[in-house]
Amino acid sequence: MAKTADPNKDDRSKGKGGARDPYRGWRAILNPVWCYNGFVTSVMATTVFGLMMVFSSSSVDLVAQGSSPWSQVIRQAIYCLVGLACAFVAQRIKVESYQRWSMAFLVFSQFTQLLTRTPLGRSANGNQGWISIGGISMQPAEMLKLALCIWLPQALIVAQHEIRDGKDPAHPWTPYLKPIIGFVLSFGLIMLGKDLGTAMIIVIIGFVAFLVSGFPLKWLLSLATLGLAGIVGFSVMGNGNRTQRILAAYGECSADDIQGICYQSIHGLYAMASGGLTGVGLGNSREKWNYLPEAHNDFIFAVIGEELGFFGAVLVIVVFIAMGWCMLRIALTTENRYAGMVLVCLDVWLVGQALINICVVLGLLPVIGLPLPFVSAGGTALIMCLVSAGVALSMIRTQPDVNAIATGE
Repeated sequence: MAKTADPNKDDRSKGKGGARDPYRGWRAILNPVWCYNGFVTSVMATTVFGLMMVFSSSSVDLVAQGSSPWSQVIRQAIYCLVGLACAFVAQRIKVESYQRWSMAFLVFSQFTQLLTRTPLGRSANGNQGWISIGGISMQPAEMLKLALCIWLPQALIVAQHEIRDGKDPAHPWTPYLKPIIGFVLSFGLIMLGKDLGTAMIIVIIGFVAFLVSGFPLKWLLSLATLGLAGIVGFSVMGNGNRTQRILAAYGECSADDIQGICYQSIHGLYAMASGGLTGVGLGNSREKWNYLPEAHNDFIFAVIGEELGFFGAVLVIVVFIAMGWCMLRIALTTENRYAGMVLVCLDVWLVGQALINICVVLGLLPVIGLPLPFVSAGGTALIMCLVSAGVALSMIRTQPDVNAIATGE
């Protein structure tokens, strides 16, 4: 006698339509819904962790200056709340609106970056990259990064459509002039402020955007070569101190350099070495006692390595890798080409900058002044990172499985 199926029994091996679930076991990391939740979790985890580490790395210096040990983390928490509010708005904006207003956002960002060359501009560590209005300082380059991530994909898609339609048969590649000019102008404005770290991120964003759009490879390599040549040229000719830092990263430090150009890098390595496997304990860093410059900013990963050890440092890297994987996975599965390209650009910005910052602390790259996204102290950087996460969520929801969960359909 044939057995009848129990209608009350839950068959967990099947998904919709009775098909076997393709995301069981280790394949769960391929599940777009898992990636959506994983991205949100990784962003929130790094942001909260950043607040904790900003307090730990800045409190000693603040007490030494006669200030409250809580002042830096309170400011950072305010920036965090502003960023989260902006991110909430950004994730509710439709993808079509980003496409429609991307050009206006880019022009506004470029104009704001140009203000750094006016009396409103302020400099720090040799970079003319800040403006101060009404006592409030901001770094426009952070906004320009996001603007390029939103505008370049749209400009490249439009250019390809014009080429496909043959609007200018005599000069078929003319439509590419607009995205090239927009990118080169943005890069040039950053280089005017001698901010080589940000210029490197801009080049990476541009290279990846043009690459995934199908831009001719030989032209792309030529543009990348020109960009890198510009960065190297400014490094060698524009700032002798910066040149020495680059050379010191790949050479030996003399006795004079140890107290000068190599000081920050060496103390960053001292912090990492002191941490061992498990660290000296949260709040117990020795290097933050006025030894390690920018301990709460560009070199906050060194304090993480010292206080939380090898395991804590690796966990931070794993979280950033998970964040990057989640954006990349959605980018590869979404049916919206624009959203996929934006996600890839945001991915190489946020995760790429994190890995560059970590390599600087480990002495694999010269000191170039890039904060650790979501973690380092800094108002504009944190706010724009959170806004970019909101933009990413808007793009992620174009993926059919994620959209079904988000809308409850």
